[in-house]
Amino acid sequence: MLSIIVRISKRVAVLIPGLIMAYIAVNDVFPAFNRFLPSDTLAILATYIITAYLLIPAFLRLIRLVLRPKHIPLYCTTPDGFASDPVNIGIVGTQAEVSEIMTKAGWYPADDRNLRTVFKLGLSMALRRPYKTAPFSNLYLFGRHQDMGFELPLDHNPRHRHHVRFWAASHTAEPEHLDHVLFWRRFHRANLKTGRVLWVGAASLDTGIGVIRHNAQLTHMVHYDTDAEREFIVGQLEKTKLVKKTRTVNLGNPYRLRNRVVTGYMKADGKMTICKLHASHASQPAQE
Repeated sequence: MLSIIVRISKRVAVLIPGLIMAYIAVNDVFPAFNRFLPSDTLAILATYIITAYLLIPAFLRLIRLVLRPKHIPLYCTTPDGFASDPVNIGIVGTQAEVSEIMTKAGWYPADDRNLRTVFKLGLSMALRRPYKTAPFSNLYLFGRHQDMGFELPLDHNPRHRHHVRFWAASHTAEPEHLDHVLFWRRFHRANLKTGRVLWVGAASLDTGIGVIRHNAQLTHMVHYDTDAEREFIVGQLEKTKLVKKTRTVNLGNPYRLRNRVVTGYMKADGKMTICKLHASHASQPAQE
């Protein structure tokens, strides 16, 4: 009973800011744009962009400054602190080694997210043209957004792609995030001499476009079976012959997350497959 009350309270807490922003959009933002734009359609579009991409995110982030989510790091979060992709894969190696194996497996590094690349992504979706290095939205683990991201286009449709984000489980100066780092370093300790660390990854498959439930922004819809995506990537990495060994660790019980996209959800078995790479010459300590 208590869990149901907590769940309903959380949903109401998300709904109230949305209703407030909708009221402001209808009574203040739209009339302001409607006065100087040549058509109602343009005024509605401008109102949507301002509300979904500026007002609602800013309001939610102010709330999150007070109500910070606390969880065992089994999933990464959106900038607003909402649950996102489950963590399900790890690679032990240097940053250069991770880039090398992903590239050899046929994956492309994601472009940095800026106005130019976001516009290019929008254009590729509108024209249904592939964009092999499309930028990712930022998701957070250890108090920071992903350190690296890779993607693999699927069937020449820019709305469909395999993708994975990685965070280095390395030192952080923030005490609240240090516990998260230590949690992951139970599975591999960083080697300061060689730069080999555990790269914690969240892998998922984009299957289309949907609307984010808490701010009405457009984003990719993620396939519910994140376990299958993990196995797909591990298989790709093993084919490169750069993986020394793999092991599966239990992080927790199987769980299900509501996807941030309306009607979407993701399931995870609570396991993580860690691929330890063969050391490259660059990461090997010099001989005396």
